[in-house]
Amino acid sequence: MPDRRNHRGPHPDDESLFARNEWPVLRGAVADYGWLLSHGYAHGSSLKLVGDRYGLVSRQRTAVGRCTCSDADRASRQERRVGAEALIGRPLWLDGYNVLTTIEAALAGGVILPGCDGAYRDMASMHGSFRKVEETRPAIELIAKVTASLRVEESVWYLDRPVSNSGRLKTILEDLAAEHGRQWRVELVPDPDPVLAEAEHVVATADSAILDRCKAWFNLAREVVDREIPSARIVDL
Repeated sequence: MPDRRNHRGPHPDDESLFARNEWPVLRGAVADYGWLLSHGYAHGSSLKLVGDRYGLVSRQRTAVGRCTCSDADRASRQERRVGAEALIGRPLWLDGYNVLTTIEAALAGGVILPGCDGAYRDMASMHGSFRKVEETRPAIELIAKVTASLRVEESVWYLDRPVSNSGRLKTILEDLAAEHGRQWRVELVPDPDPVLAEAEHVVATADSAILDRCKAWFNLAREVVDREIPSARIVDL
């Protein structure tokens, strides 16, 4: 079935699944899942065990999984997380879809999850195809505004070439950069993860696979949301 969404907003069930009265249960699940991961238990079986114990539905389990990592992974990520001062006059390499969809979701009222590592994550999914939504251009403009204020020398966007419509998004990004005089470069690559994980420059992502390997990362999505989207629906578990 084709994706006909015009927004990257909340799921119809999110109002009840992530209502404040659900937070204590979800926080208990996050704490238990984090304990299991910190003691070497496998991700999949641990999440099932915790989800079953707390009676979580699939979407709640996904949220718990996105929020949680082991204590060792959290400490390692925090050691390599840099502040705004580290970006002045330097390039920033962006995990394009990862950053963009979180900002789009925040603008559309979707659930935004602060992870235990401090990164903001969304509950959106693309399933191999990117669809431009009403929040796409405003989200890009906010990213441009914030990176300019951080005095980033150059923003280098990495997009997954296999994702349908990546070429269209590349054009949107390049057109906006030219329109506003931004120093941007957009690269289509087979898989941004290894490129960003091995980068010499600071990267912007909330992807755990990259965060656990990169040399330095900046919490760009959180910076944009906290600065520019006061209406964002933050569900802090």
